[in-house]
Amino acid sequence: MERTRRPALYALYPRLVAVLAAAVLAASGLVAAAQTARAADADIARNGNFESGLSGWSCTAGSGAVVSTPVHGGSGALKGTPAGSDNAKCSQTVAVQPNSAYTLSAWVQGSYVYLGASGTGTTDVSTWTQSAPGWQQLTTSFRTGAGTTSVTVYTHGWYGTPAYYADDLTLVGPGGTPAQPPAVPTGLRAGTVTSSSVALSWSPVTGATGYSVYRGGTKALDVSGTSATVTGLSPSTAYSFQVAATNSAGTSALSSAVSATTSASGGGGNGGGLPAHALVGYLHSSFANGSGYTRMADVPDSWDVINLAFGEPTSVTSGDIRFSLCPVAECPNVESAAEFKAAIKAKQAAGKKVLISIGGANGQVQLATTGARDAFVSSVSRIIDEYGLNGLDIDFEGHSLSLNTGDTDFRNPTTPVIVNLISAIKTLKAKYGPDFVLTMAPETFFVQLGYQFYGSGPWGGQDPRAGAYLPVIHALRDDLTLLHVQDYNSGPIMGLDNQYHSMGGADFHIAMTDMLLTGFPVAGDTTKVFPALRPDQVAIGLPASTQAGNGHTSPAEVNKALNCLTKKTDCGSYQTHGTWPALRGLMTWSINWDRFNQWEFSRNFDAYFG
Repeated sequence: MERTRRPALYALYPRLVAVLAAAVLAASGLVAAAQTARAADADIARNGNFESGLSGWSCTAGSGAVVSTPVHGGSGALKGTPAGSDNAKCSQTVAVQPNSAYTLSAWVQGSYVYLGASGTGTTDVSTWTQSAPGWQQLTTSFRTGAGTTSVTVYTHGWYGTPAYYADDLTLVGPGGTPAQPPAVPTGLRAGTVTSSSVALSWSPVTGATGYSVYRGGTKALDVSGTSATVTGLSPSTAYSFQVAATNSAGTSALSSAVSATTSASGGGGNGGGLPAHALVGYLHSSFANGSGYTRMADVPDSWDVINLAFGEPTSVTSGDIRFSLCPVAECPNVESAAEFKAAIKAKQAAGKKVLISIGGANGQVQLATTGARDAFVSSVSRIIDEYGLNGLDIDFEGHSLSLNTGDTDFRNPTTPVIVNLISAIKTLKAKYGPDFVLTMAPETFFVQLGYQFYGSGPWGGQDPRAGAYLPVIHALRDDLTLLHVQDYNSGPIMGLDNQYHSMGGADFHIAMTDMLLTGFPVAGDTTKVFPALRPDQVAIGLPASTQAGNGHTSPAEVNKALNCLTKKTDCGSYQTHGTWPALRGLMTWSINWDRFNQWEFSRNFDAYFG
């Protein structure tokens, strides 16, 4: 409080106060200290008027921008746009002195705008306004703790509300010793190498709060520790890596480079022996519906991967998977088991892959125990061996996968149903070797929704299934032949442009596929980025007809999506983050429904890819 009164006293009694203060302080030998204290009462926030863009500021999930109107003063102001689970928080860390008083102030405009300070060492503070149709000043104050040398000041909006604006933010008080960027990391070395990943580690740097890993001079990912695995690489390829240390003051120079060459591809790395552009379809083998039963021998040569639908558990938690052909009473034209197996061999002789698909809408599978995990491995192995299949498709839907509360990092899952599924698939892959074909068909809710929400969230209350496939995909990415997310039966999903996209047109498939091929921060956390998959690991999943599922896409719109993703044409309003001519192809539910629809889907695929 004393520092806030002193300037007023000087203004009222300049000569008298100056003489008395000089005399008293000189007597105690504290004149220099008093001058330092007076000089310290200054605005120590950096670029609080946003005249230098976002320099000095960090905004969550790309939510902040500097605009020229409206502004409170000068030529720039901050615009923060909340989206989904992101409240558009923009912050900066400021060097301060211990045991000192500070006043934080900013002019804001909008609804539910917050201003605050954290890391004070005493009581963190914030203030807010419910509605500010014009510029309104928010002010709060705090005192630092005995060991506090920096605080974080911030402003943010609220979830689901329109954009807010902030300008002329000040933090008045004595400045501390500014933090210095950390030193350059040393000891960078390559560890385990696979066909699509390289593990790196390095020595810790004093004062660093994080590290950025660079591949070929371009940032690949940010991590908090001293190790990282760079994924999404090509087989038998040499790469160069560097690392930089970061803290609130900035980023160090890049370290010395280390080189590593990925191993030759195997299993998922070589595309499972698929053609450059593959057509994947599900064959209703164990049941009938309105599309009718299609015999294996009658599946046209257009189909490169045939997924037998479905292997289902004896109970949700047993892990014991069973598969049998459709009963004659339900499917009068069903072939015998011997004819079915012979037809599979004929397809394989023609270069086709036949897989058992586990799950589906009615086949809930929860491997909650190691016993269920082991039963899954043994029972799936029996099916693969009995029918001579090429591999496995995971089509877990509904409540098969969900994340326990507190399981917040897709890179290190702890939920048993997730951990046991990963372990089971790795065991099957090891048993059958590099030619084992592994595909997955999750719904958008379990994958792309993870950009906004992951599990029950940091405060609980979210659907624990949100993004629950991400740890499975990530852990198995080096074994994964093909991921074909179901771009149907989906609600609107936010893309990397922070806009919602709805199924049924090219835009939805472009945005959803771009997320897989670009990678994205999970739940908006830039320290937890789901890395991009290789384009040869990705296909687009669509319904074959309007009867097959919600979100049917016309052939013309399918072709627009393919043009955008592989040629950068017909992209519409969504701008992709790359061009991927090696995109593997398309998946559909189902071969039966395509037959019902006069083979429209597969004929369009054949015409497009020749």
